[in-house]
Amino acid sequence: MRCSRENPREWTWCGVAAGLSLVLTVCGAPHTEETQPKTAGTKSAAKEALTPFQDLVGGWRGTALPKRGSNSGGWIEKAEWRWKFEGDNVALEYAVDEGKLLRSAWMTFDPKTKSFRLKTVELGTKPGDTIAREYTGVSEGNKLIFDTPAKDGVEGRRITVTRLNEKRTLVLFEQKGAGQNFFNRIAEVGYTREGTRLAESDQTGPVCVVTGGQGTIKVSYKGETYWVCCTGCRDAFNDDPEGVLADYRKKLEEKKAEKK
Repeated sequence: MRCSRENPREWTWCGVAAGLSLVLTVCGAPHTEETQPKTAGTKSAAKEALTPFQDLVGGWRGTALPKRGSNSGGWIEKAEWRWKFEGDNVALEYAVDEGKLLRSAWMTFDPKTKSFRLKTVELGTKPGDTIAREYTGVSEGNKLIFDTPAKDGVEGRRITVTRLNEKRTLVLFEQKGAGQNFFNRIAEVGYTREGTRLAESDQTGPVCVVTGGQGTIKVSYKGETYWVCCTGCRDAFNDDPEGVLADYRKKLEEKKAEKK
C-alpha cells in the first residue's frame, strides 16, 4: 500500500504494515557469529576435564572375580581405553573383548553440570542381548564413581573405576534394588596394563601431540613424523593435523614460559 498524507485513514494501516515488516525482517535475519552457540569452549573444557585420566589409555588384561578372593565363576577379558573425537564431542572410550558384563562405554564430561557421564552397552543374561545404560559420575581421589538409579522395577547400578597406579586398575560392578540402602557386588575386574607405561610424570619417550600422553603410534604430516597415544588420537590428528600441531606447539611454549 502506498500511503498519502491526504488520507489519514491510511496512516494506521501503514503503521501496521511497517511494524509487521520490521518483525518479519528481524525474525528472518540470519544468526550472526555472536548469536551462534559457542561449542569450542565446551570441547576444550571437556578435554581438559578428561585429560587427568590419560593414564587409562592403552590396552589392559583383566581378571574378573564375582566373589572377592575366589576364582569361582571368574573369567579373563581384554580391554582398551582410547580417546574419541567426533565433531565437538570429546570422550574416552572403554572397549571390552571377551567380557561378560560390559561391551563398551563412553566417558564424557558436562561442563554445565560439572559432572562426568558414562554411556554403556552392557551384556544381558541371554547370548546376544545388550542393555544401554547412562550413568552420572564424580571423581573422588583415585576413583571414578558412576551411578544410575533404580526405577520402574529395574535395579540401580554402580561402576567404580579405581586407578591404583599406571600398571593396575580396578573396575567394580555393583547393583542395588529399589528400596535397598546398599549395593551388592556383581564382579570386580582387576586390570594389568599391556605394553608401555603411559603415566606422563614418568615419560621418557615420545609424546602424543593430541593429549600429551605417551606416544605409541607414529603419524606423518608434510614429511615429518609425530606420535599419538591411541587410535582415537590418530584419527583426530589425521582429521586436522594443522590444528592439532598448532595446539601442541602452543602448549610447549606455555610450559617453557612456566619454567622461566
